[in-house]
Amino acid sequence: VAADGGTESSALVDDNGSEEDYSYEELCQATPRYLQPGGEQLAINELISDGSIVYAEALWDHVTMDDQELGFKAGDVIRVLEASNKDWWWGRNEDKEAWFPASFVRLRVNQEEVPENCSSTQGEEQDADISKHRQKIAENKDQMRTNVIQEIMNTERVYIKHLKDICEGYIRQCRKHTGMFTAAQLSTIFGNIEDIYKFQRKFLKDLEKQYNKEEPHLSEIGSCFLQHQEGFAIYSEYCNNHPSACIELSKLMKQGKYRHFFEACRLLQQMIDIAIDGFLLTPVQKICKYPLQLAELLKYTTQEHSDYNNIKAAYEAMKNVACLINERKRRLESIDKIARWQVSIVDWEGPDVLARSSELIHSGELTKISKQGKSQQRTFFLFDHQLVFCKKDLLRRDILYYKDRIDMDEMELVDTEDGRDKDFNINVKNAFKIINRATEEIHLFCAKKQEDKKRWMEACESERRRVQEDKEMGMEISENQKKQAMQNARKSRHGKIKGVSYNGCPVPPPHQSLHPIHQRHITVPTSIPQQQVFALAEPKRKPSLFWHTFNKLTPFKK
Repeated sequence: VAADGGTESSALVDDNGSEEDYSYEELCQATPRYLQPGGEQLAINELISDGSIVYAEALWDHVTMDDQELGFKAGDVIRVLEASNKDWWWGRNEDKEAWFPASFVRLRVNQEEVPENCSSTQGEEQDADISKHRQKIAENKDQMRTNVIQEIMNTERVYIKHLKDICEGYIRQCRKHTGMFTAAQLSTIFGNIEDIYKFQRKFLKDLEKQYNKEEPHLSEIGSCFLQHQEGFAIYSEYCNNHPSACIELSKLMKQGKYRHFFEACRLLQQMIDIAIDGFLLTPVQKICKYPLQLAELLKYTTQEHSDYNNIKAAYEAMKNVACLINERKRRLESIDKIARWQVSIVDWEGPDVLARSSELIHSGELTKISKQGKSQQRTFFLFDHQLVFCKKDLLRRDILYYKDRIDMDEMELVDTEDGRDKDFNINVKNAFKIINRATEEIHLFCAKKQEDKKRWMEACESERRRVQEDKEMGMEISENQKKQAMQNARKSRHGKIKGVSYNGCPVPPPHQSLHPIHQRHITVPTSIPQQQVFALAEPKRKPSLFWHTFNKLTPFKK
């Protein structure tokens, strides 16, 4: 990696002229400690040791089945009790105390207020503290708004620095080494991040114009978010591509020459000590932080403030963008499960489920009745766009055989009354029909109970709504992501260890569960830090030594 000769501009220039460049040192001097690498952890531990109550807000959902981990949804508030481990923090929400990944949350700017959805049953002493905090809030409303405005401005400047480092430190150098990278590889790894950099520079320039340096609490920045509302749509493309970027990058990083190359790029650009995958995750984290920042700003903006209506509208707009990204994250996790389910089905025919679907909406047993009056007990799986049905093995009830599928896009749902059906000329109970609008072919189904029928009717209606919502939101999973999910599922299927669930889906062996009685803090989850890497997923776990030994025992080899 060679330094540039100096003839090229040190920053990408947008159509409105050059930006005011900040050095990282200048940004750090003007920025609270928690914005600096490692600083957030230090700041939290200082606050906790001083007896302060520290809250963080979830950037996106953390779904877990592990008793040692804290599950939450995007926007939930978690009280941070310990942050001595940089990747996993110990915290509490309404449900319980447990570990959670630090990269999934944003530390609140103003810690003086107790959130509405946090439990406050900690005794009279804490009640007294709460009243003091609330009194302090009333006295310092302007200061609270100032804190949030300054966080938005400072994080925006640091973010621009990170984007600049990616574009100039990595992309520019990669393009010089055509022998190492193809254009397609660079497009996959970096996506449209250069477009994001250009957009964010314009956005920051407008923010700076609206920022009141002398009295920050009087700043009116809501209009900037509304003015650039449509521009934030470019993040959808980036977040869509990000899982593919992680896959491509992980392939390259298996080779030493690529690891050394990217590290040399980082050192030459004098970038902070974060790996390239960490830099590539920052746009995903950033777009999810905006609604949290605006929600906090709205909280400290009175209705009489000239910026109140704009901030409220900006919050709703950015929340919709973040919701789409969070939903896409959930879908990406869903397609892995669907792929594992499909490879477990015996005698599968036709296209993969993922060719048209990305979510399982409902499943269960129904009786399918043919025109000749023949009834067949089948297990049905309702996905978006299609209904797949299978037959259970007579002896091994956990094994499923593929039978057929129905295209739901052409179907109309019809409720059927109990009694004699005129189309099939038989008595039915708890029945409903799915009719093909084009061919008028009728499919008749009977549930065991009235409640089961109701659930299936609601699920079919929900399937149509979700398909329409996906279309309106532009919810699409790339062909590459679907292909990768199927490849991973087939590799897993052919592995030595296969766990089997009720529906025949391979499932990974559970982690060794530890439930110490007398210690407050249980063992930190044995995980590889993923704040820097990997596609909107929680940190990956190392294989449990217990299960590794267990599966090597002779009686369990089969």
